[in-house]
Amino acid sequence: MKPMKEGLDRAAIQRMANNLAQVFNELNVDTFVDEACSQIEALELKQRVDFLIERLQTHLEGTFPEIAKRLVQLPPVWDRGDENDALRGFAAWPVIDYVAVAGLDHPDIALDVLEKLTSLFSAEFAVRPFIQKHPELTNAKLQDWSEHEDLHVRRLASEGCRPRLPWGIRLNEFINDPAPVLAVLERLNNDPDLYVRRSVANNLNDISKDHPDLVIQTCQRWLELNQGAETAWIVKQALRTLVKQGHPDVFALLGYSANHQVQAQLSLNQKELSIGESLPFTVLLETEQDEQSVVVDYVVHHQKANGKTAPKVFKLKSVTLNSGNPQRIEKSHSFKPVTTRKYYPGEHILAVQINGVEVGREVFWLRG
Repeated sequence: MKPMKEGLDRAAIQRMANNLAQVFNELNVDTFVDEACSQIEALELKQRVDFLIERLQTHLEGTFPEIAKRLVQLPPVWDRGDENDALRGFAAWPVIDYVAVAGLDHPDIALDVLEKLTSLFSAEFAVRPFIQKHPELTNAKLQDWSEHEDLHVRRLASEGCRPRLPWGIRLNEFINDPAPVLAVLERLNNDPDLYVRRSVANNLNDISKDHPDLVIQTCQRWLELNQGAETAWIVKQALRTLVKQGHPDVFALLGYSANHQVQAQLSLNQKELSIGESLPFTVLLETEQDEQSVVVDYVVHHQKANGKTAPKVFKLKSVTLNSGNPQRIEKSHSFKPVTTRKYYPGEHILAVQINGVEVGREVFWLRG
């Protein structure tokens, strides 16, 4: 896959300008594209978004209420690009976030524009400044959106108010008090569309990092309402961080054995490897009891630049064990360099945990 910043390359900017010209007849497409592309190559993704917003402020003429009347005409004429291009939606990103800049003092109008445009590229980033500056109005709008017939708008209701949305403005007011967020999620806890349910689960997972007991109570209540498989799926995904942390109250809630009697034996296929290679390992699970359902994860304690180690939990498997029927899990963990993690040579640790509690560990060495 091409770098994400290439989702706003010259071709995308050309398509964005062509689309805008469908409703802004006075827009000089060639001038806009040449000006927008004059510095774009040197910028990273979010910098490109901000730079293009500045260009839009220069080239879209009129007051924001006047501009808004034309922006809402974009969805029917918008060329969405190549359906095989995973980044094709990025061309609409600067247009949508432009609304949060130019329309912040016109919240009634701007929020209606975001509702219309969010199907082009989620307005989850653009709505957050309105939450901060116009909380009462925007929270009421989020409530309305949660019951919208369009799945993109319902998804925006949840994703837009996530307290810790990646790349988005952190909503400290919702970190401190998630009640307004939960009021939105209550209306979406058995949404028929997976796109919406995934957002609800991620939102609850965000909240669980600061209010674990509140999230557990919420999930328990939802399950007791017996709303079906959709709600059960949300609950399982929402509690994933608490599962990794070994919070004792989540396992019975998810149908696992809270006081399990499972033994684990961890074996590494090698004790030394180089950056770029993979470490194969095996976990042997057994029990003397019947129907022991548990969550098995593994933890890599990575060496850091300062010589200390930092743990990272990875999903392994959910299993059900019976007496006399051991299970063997084989896995290989890659140490191939990626943009999100830098590897350092030195002593590392791989540990296995059951229901969030460590039950075995082995030391290995990573060479440069």
